Order: sequence, then C-alpha cells, then structure tokens
Amino acid sequence: MTRGQRNHNPLNIRRSDRTRWLGQLKQQRDREFVQFQSDLFGLRAAFRILHTYIKLHHLHTLKDIIYRWAPPEDGNNTLTYINTVSERSGIRPFELLDWDNEAALVAIVCAMAFVESRMTDIDVGLVKRAYLLAC
Repeated sequence: MTRGQRNHNPLNIRRSDRTRWLGQLKQQRDREFVQFQSDLFGLRAAFRILHTYIKLHHLHTLKDIIYRWAPPEDGNNTLTYINTVSERSGIRPFELLDWDNEAALVAIVCAMAFVESRMTDIDVGLVKRAYLLAC
C-alpha cells in the first residue's frame, strides 16, 4: 500500500497550516501529506485544487496544470508525469480544459492517482462523486 493510499490522499496533497480540508483527520500523523477520513474526501480536495487552478489561475491545459501540481524544481519528472496522465486519460497535453468538463477532469484525476499513488483500480464512480462534492 502506498503512502497516498494509507492517507486516503490519492494525489498526495501536501499539508499546509493555512488549509483545513473537509474530511481531514484531526490527528495528522504524516508530517508532509494530508490524511483524510476516506478516499472520497482526498479526491474532493484534489478537485478543489484543480478548480482553483482552472478558475483562479487560468490553467486550462493538462500541461499547465501538472507543471503547477508537480513542478520540476521540486524534483519531479514533470514531462513523464504529463505524458503518463495524457496517455491514461486520453487528454492531450495542450487540449483546452474547462471546469464543467466532468468526464475529462475525472479521467485526469484517475490518471494522476495512478502516477501519485499507483492506484490502478480506482473506483471511477467514487471519483465522479468527489467531483460533484467539489462543485
């Protein structure tokens, strides 16, 4: 089981003193990453971050979103991340994305959960519920 799976945080959202997430455990034992009550809340938080990226920061492509999510200056292989998410989601790196495109965002989050936490059998229905909770 990966750290993201143990924490119910499939996209490995980092802890911040400024943010208290819905469904976040009161007792945080992981020093770096948020621990949630269930995968539903971890996925919802990921969608809330994507909402901010798209609506507030105007990041409308997979490439732009992942460069912000996993920048190379943090030691990430960002190009491999983008290519893997693109292949698994069917979304091209420069394809324009909109928050209202549920199917595309669900596919992207499923693919990011694979990259971040090696989740190969993620429940797409659960991911869709998390998207709806994030709206």
